[in-house]
Amino acid sequence: MSAASLAEILVSALVVTGAGFALIGSWGLVRLPSLMERLHGPTKASTLGLGAMLVASVLWFHLARGVWTSHELLVSAFLFMTAPISANMIAKVHLHRLRQGEPSAPAGPAGAPAAPPGGSDWATHEAPHEGTPGDFVGD
Repeated sequence: MSAASLAEILVSALVVTGAGFALIGSWGLVRLPSLMERLHGPTKASTLGLGAMLVASVLWFHLARGVWTSHELLVSAFLFMTAPISANMIAKVHLHRLRQGEPSAPAGPAGAPAAPPGGSDWATHEAPHEGTPGDFVGD
């Protein structure tokens, strides 16, 4: 087995894996019922899929062409830094809008999401309970 065919197999595996993650992330974006659940598709699976395809591009140009490219690594670094931050901001805006009583988008094909367990509220809006850290009672 030559080095070129090994590089082709490695790059092909990374591209297929990346495409699979991107497909699953896209499917989750369309299929999951609420905005909070839909955020997981593009921020988790699609990010991993795009990252795998970008690493495959770096490996292909290095192993098959003998050229180092840094553009893909810069795109990967930017993607892995910005996707979680943007998802967090979208989730916080969604939760604050729900708290103010603004209507949310209608439920998707999977139905309405279940309420948080234990009768609690989402963490960004829930006031500290007595006896938990941050309740400031008796300080």
